Amino acid sequence: MVVGTAVIDLFIVESRSLKEKRGVLRRIISRVRNTFNVSVAEVDSQDHWKRAVIGFAVVGNETPFVQSVTDKICAFIEELRIAEVVHVRTELIRISRGFDGPGEYGEEKFDDF
Repeated sequence: MVVGTAVIDLFIVESRSLKEKRGVLRRIISRVRNTFNVSVAEVDSQDHWKRAVIGFAVVGNETPFVQSVTDKICAFIEELRIAEVVHVRTELIRISRGFDGPGEYGEEKFDDF
C-alpha cells in the first residue's frame, strides 16, 4: 500500500474575517473531495484569517499512481485561483502488509476470503 500526503500553505488575499476564510476553504475542500474522492481538511492556522493550511491523503497500490494523483490535486488547487498557494509539502509512504506468514493474528491464512 502507498499513502501520499500533502500539506498546502494558502494565502487568502480577499479574506477580511474568519467567516470569509471558512467560506473560501469550504469551496476548496468540497471541490477537491468531489473531484478526487480523497480525505482533505484544514490542518493548521485556524485562527488566522488570511492564512490557511490544508492537508489531504491519497491511498493506492502503486507509487506512480499515488504520486500522479497527489500532483494533480496540488495543480487543481492552484488552478482554482481561489487562494494563493504559498508552499506545498508532499510525502509518499510505502506500507508493507506485514502479515504474510501463517499463524499471524491467530489465523492460518487470509487466502480463504
